[in-house]
Amino acid sequence: MTDTAVTEPTPDQTALIARVRRMMLIAGLTSALAVAVVLIAIGYRLYRGDGSPVSVSDVTAALPKGARIVATGTAGERLVLTLDIGGATEIRTFDAKTLKPVGRLSFVNEP
Repeated sequence: MTDTAVTEPTPDQTALIARVRRMMLIAGLTSALAVAVVLIAIGYRLYRGDGSPVSVSDVTAALPKGARIVATGTAGERLVLTLDIGGATEIRTFDAKTLKPVGRLSFVNEP
């Protein structure tokens, strides 16, 4: 077998090798920081103090006789229903997570 002779690098080559190592170190640290930020964000979303999610299977809301739903919508974390009850308009709001009634606003015509 023939052995190849390994020569010492020139000063320019040594400087280039040091520069490449420094750039690789910067790139590696930046990548590690990015992975750490993503893992922290995922951990925060999983373990933040909002409590456990509420599982709701079936919910039935009773409306007055003759009432009909005119419109639905959301406002923040609220579900909003606009009802027509015998000619009078009423707005009912529910919590979007628990579906419990939160508020009621009735509109009537003045005589």
